[in-house]
Amino acid sequence: MPTAYLEEVNPWEAQIARSDVAAQKLKLDDGLWKILREPSREVIVHIPVQLDDGRLEVFTGFRVQHSIDRGPAKGGIRYTPDVTLDETRALASWMTWKCAVVNIPFGGAKGGVICDPHKMSMGELERMTRRYTAELIEFIGPEKDVPAPDINTNEQVMAWIMDTYSMHMRQTVTAVVTGKPVNIGGSRGRREATGRGIMIVCDEAIKKLGLSRESSRVIVQGFGNVGSNAAQLMAEAGYKIVGVIEVDGSIYNRNGLDVTALVEYRQRNGNIKGFPEAEAADPSELFLTECEVLIPAATENQITSRNADRVKCRILAEGANGPTTAVADEILAEKKVFVIPDILCNAGGVTTSYFEWVQDRQGYFWQESVVNEQLEIIMKNAFEDVVRYAETHNVHNRIAAYMLAIDRVAYTIRQRGIYA
Repeated sequence: MPTAYLEEVNPWEAQIARSDVAAQKLKLDDGLWKILREPSREVIVHIPVQLDDGRLEVFTGFRVQHSIDRGPAKGGIRYTPDVTLDETRALASWMTWKCAVVNIPFGGAKGGVICDPHKMSMGELERMTRRYTAELIEFIGPEKDVPAPDINTNEQVMAWIMDTYSMHMRQTVTAVVTGKPVNIGGSRGRREATGRGIMIVCDEAIKKLGLSRESSRVIVQGFGNVGSNAAQLMAEAGYKIVGVIEVDGSIYNRNGLDVTALVEYRQRNGNIKGFPEAEAADPSELFLTECEVLIPAATENQITSRNADRVKCRILAEGANGPTTAVADEILAEKKVFVIPDILCNAGGVTTSYFEWVQDRQGYFWQESVVNEQLEIIMKNAFEDVVRYAETHNVHNRIAAYMLAIDRVAYTIRQRGIYA
């Protein structure tokens, strides 16, 4: 692969490319930007785990804390074979900017373990999770760093982390993680929150562009928690979901898919292939099919210099982290695609995680309607803030979101001063 392309798709380089531009446009003091540009702490741990067959395996795990200037660090933990320190750094930085965009009192962090959870038993996953937690025990906590689920981690993994931390503290500490089961301190509405947040900002975007829900065709890439919830909620609200792209098969129906039936079909069959009310489609072609709203809700680097000129959507709503490269940003801006950047678009998850953390610390839990109402207020305000920033500074939405976020964190650092 050409070196230039490898640099383009490196998540850390992509994050730095955008934030450097934003810092320059803000005319940010060099010293202040040096503080914000790099993570404040990076932890690498090597985790010995006894496998079911008696062998010992050692897994490598990371936890990167980018910033704690506005509050405890916050960010998910992913279990994938290809997670790297660079990727974890980038995701931790994105979390700092994301929390600042929606103006909640968290900094950014991210964690990961290099493993293939699909080849591990529940017992092996539990032992690995508990040892990973124990290795990080002095770095995490309700006032320090609050992990959450991410790729290949879920409510059960969060329950193990909470229990392990609580055992070490000799008291039940529910606020150490978010994304837990509801009966042990999780928040109602958390599971659907990222998808709901995507729908809220899409509603604002179509109003701005003079479209309607009924006239908006939507293609969703990735049918995991984020993509499936966004698709289901948007279909219920009147959007026409015409295509779904998955690793193991993609489907298209120009008249709109029955998303509820599709979710049930996937639960029964394990994938969406062969869904009777749609035709099979080529994933790369479907991704570039004409639509009003395209939602990449899978992984990084889906829209690059190699395909950005062929994207045919009016609104790009980034459900995943880092689905678009910095080079592709410029191509999309020329094409006048209205981008809802990831640090705004998928911030519904961390916003409702914030609500969960608040509820755990209060010991008082909200009705789901209250959670959804508060989420809507925060997401709408953040959308308005970003669009206003874009118009005021004559930049596209992504740079506007970065400028707004960096400005908020830098302002906090100036107020606090530098401890020396």
